[in-house]
Amino acid sequence: MRTDERGAMLVAATGFALLSVSDAVVKCIIGLWPPVAIAALRFAIGAGLLATLVALREGRAGFAVPAPRIQLLRGVGMAVASACFFASVKLLPLATTTAIFFTSPMITAILSSLILKEKAERRTWFSIAVAFTGVLVVLRPNILLLGWPAMLPLVGAFGMSLMVIGNRVVAGRSSALGAQVVMAGIAAVCLAPFALVVQSTGFGPAIPGPPEARVIIGVVLVASLASLAHGLVYLGTTRAIASQIAPMTYIQIVGAVSFGWLLFDEHPDFWTLIGITVIVGAGLFLWQSERQTLIEPAPWSASALMVRVQRRKCANSLCDVDSEDGPAKIIWGSHDKIS
Repeated sequence: MRTDERGAMLVAATGFALLSVSDAVVKCIIGLWPPVAIAALRFAIGAGLLATLVALREGRAGFAVPAPRIQLLRGVGMAVASACFFASVKLLPLATTTAIFFTSPMITAILSSLILKEKAERRTWFSIAVAFTGVLVVLRPNILLLGWPAMLPLVGAFGMSLMVIGNRVVAGRSSALGAQVVMAGIAAVCLAPFALVVQSTGFGPAIPGPPEARVIIGVVLVASLASLAHGLVYLGTTRAIASQIAPMTYIQIVGAVSFGWLLFDEHPDFWTLIGITVIVGAGLFLWQSERQTLIEPAPWSASALMVRVQRRKCANSLCDVDSEDGPAKIIWGSHDKIS
């Protein structure tokens, strides 16, 4: 592993750690205002900040909305995921909520098979089954105590998977920053009226009035931390392949357990820790299984021979060979400093 790849993994790990801090801030303010209203305010502020940045960097072209229906799917998926997460951390321990949200890759695999017609292998279905077994173990005491609200993290994970599917469909049609503005704006527009519906029907806590200053400060902090975290993760993926970055995401679970223990006096019992371990193990197995299809070919194959020839040509030049994401190809200037 090259030094720049290690640095990229460290940058991505820092991003995922900041997401854990952001989640802890959410739990700190979630009792001060209704969860759905906080989620709506979070995306309204986030969309405003991102829109300002897009206007300065890209101008009007940055606000293009290609494939409007798919963009709507992305925004609605993110709205569902955020509303469910904010409500979940009010009802459930932070570690439990975070762990169940990590079933999203498995749900994405199911939706990819149904919607995108991507073929899922047996090991993928195996990891899905194992992960949901872990979910049942984690939810074991909470379903009995809370009933159906304990399933909110699973609904949120489904929303996150819809967003990921939408991302894959519209990838490359606009800038990454522009895509984030569109998604945040749609999520805010969806969540604001939903918060009013929740209040008017008595389905959730009423909105007592304008948010307190500490709620606004907390939401701005959450939006800023999340934006910085996503930027660091994106930067990491530009310097290392996705299969190297993916395991770093599980730092969030470590952070959730730690913050829950230290700040909120949430002590997971033995079976909850077992369930979290099962979910993480299933995710790592899925990641490793997918990575197996991206490793170098057998040393006697023609493709492997081409990789070795290209590496010899690059030995004394500013280039490298990437053979982990498909056919071997030369990447020129890979050792240059990325500013």
